[in-house]
Amino acid sequence: MNWRDRISVDPNVCHGKACIKGTRIMVSVVLDNMGAGEPEEAILKGYHLKKEDLQASLLYAADLARDRLLTLPVGAA
Repeated sequence: MNWRDRISVDPNVCHGKACIKGTRIMVSVVLDNMGAGEPEEAILKGYHLKKEDLQASLLYAADLARDRLLTLPVGAA
């Protein structure tokens, strides 16, 4: 799957934030829900999404993580 088939960025929609295509649902909202442990079915029903939208959101996040370096505290536990 190519996440670009399901995610778009339009400066006129949600201030140019990445959204599920054809919606105003930001990818960050989908990822926040997934990260908070919200059941997949609840996200799908609550936002009227398809399973492929969730997968595309994860792939989008993975691409961002590959290209971005974040400084983490050393020895933090």
